[in-house]
Amino acid sequence: MENSEYIREILRLKKEKNAVILAHNYQRPEIQDIADFVGDSLGLSIEAGKTKADIIIFCGVDFMAETAKILNPDKKVLIPEKAMCPMAMMLSPEEILTAKKKFKSQNPAVVLYVNTHASCKALSDYACTSANAVRILNSITNDTIIFGPDANLADYAKKHTNKNIITIPEFGNCPTHHQISVNDIKEAKTQHPNAKFIAHPECTREVLEIANFVGSTEQMLKFVKSSDNGEFIVGTEIGIIYRLRKENPNKKFYPASNTAICPNMKMTTLESVYNALKFEKYEINLDKEIMDKARKSIERMIAIV
Repeated sequence: MENSEYIREILRLKKEKNAVILAHNYQRPEIQDIADFVGDSLGLSIEAGKTKADIIIFCGVDFMAETAKILNPDKKVLIPEKAMCPMAMMLSPEEILTAKKKFKSQNPAVVLYVNTHASCKALSDYACTSANAVRILNSITNDTIIFGPDANLADYAKKHTNKNIITIPEFGNCPTHHQISVNDIKEAKTQHPNAKFIAHPECTREVLEIANFVGSTEQMLKFVKSSDNGEFIVGTEIGIIYRLRKENPNKKFYPASNTAICPNMKMTTLESVYNALKFEKYEINLDKEIMDKARKSIERMIAIV
C-alpha cells in the first residue's frame, strides 16, 4: 500500500478499535504526524492514562511501552516493532541486587532512569527522567544513591547534588547521544556561529559543558519556544528536529551530529503501525507483581515532581 492508504486504514482501525497512538519525539516524521500524542516516554504514558482508549499503540522502544503498561494495566498496549533500547539492556536485575548488597551498610536508595525495563524498575525505590533526575535525587533523605543505567546522566546529576552517587553499570550510556563529540559541536558552530547549542543530559560531560542549555526533549522544546534566538544546534537524536521545525517555523535547527540516529527508534513504519492495529501485535505482557512494584517507583517520582 501507499503511505496515504496506510494512513487512511490506520485512522479507520483506530476509530473502530478505540485505540490511541503515542509517538516518541525521536520517531519518523510520518509516525509523529499520525499520532494522537507526541512527546517523551513518561509524558506519553501519563497521557495514555487520561484517555478512554481500549488499546494503546506505543511507537517507541520496549521500555516505553512497558511503562505505558505499568501505568495502564487494564489497557492493551501494543508496540508496532520489537524495538529494543540499547541502554535499557545494559542494566540487569542481578546487577541491582549485587549493588544493594555491596553497599547495604550505607543504606542506599535505588533511583533508576525511566529508560530501564520493568524487572529493574521493580527493584528501585524511585524512577526519574532526564528532566527531573536532579530534583528526585535532592528530595531523597538517603545520602547514598545507586543510580543507573546512564553514566552520563549520573555524571550530570552529580554536579547538582551532594549525594554519593554509585553508578550501575559504571559505563552505561545511550550510544546515540554518547557519540556526539565536542568536535561535532565546534564544526557546527563554525558553520552556524549565531546558533545556540542545546544538549540532552545523556551526552558526555565535555559536550554538556559547552552547551547553552541542557535539558530533556520536552525541556528543549520549551526553551526554543521561549528563546529570542533564531538558530539552534540540537544535541540529541535528530528525530526531534522535525517537531522543533513544525512548532517553530520561523527558526532554524541543525543537528549536532548527522549520525545521531537511533536505529531502533526508526524501526517503526506506517506499515508496522497498521499491522499492530489490524492484528493487535506485539502486545506487552508483564507479570502483575513486577508491574505493581515498578509502579510504586514511578508513582513516587510523580508525587515529587
